[in-house]
Amino acid sequence: MEIVVRLDVMMALRKMKGRDLAARIGITEQNLSLLKSGKVKGIRFETLARICEVLECQPGDLLEAAPTED
Repeated sequence: MEIVVRLDVMMALRKMKGRDLAARIGITEQNLSLLKSGKVKGIRFETLARICEVLECQPGDLLEAAPTED
C-alpha cells in the first residue's frame, strides 16, 4: 500500500497557488512542491494541521491510501 498525496487537487479546488499556500503555512515553495509530488518520507502533524486549516479540509482530503501495483 502506498500513500498518495492529493494536495494539488485540493489547492485547485480552493483556487490557491503554491506560493500563497507556502507563505500562509510557513514552509518554502520547494518543500511544498516536494510534498505535492509525494517525494517526502513524512510530514509533521503541525504542518498538516496548518495546511488543513488554510485549505479548510480534513487530512483525509489530502492523503489517500492506494494499493501498490506489483
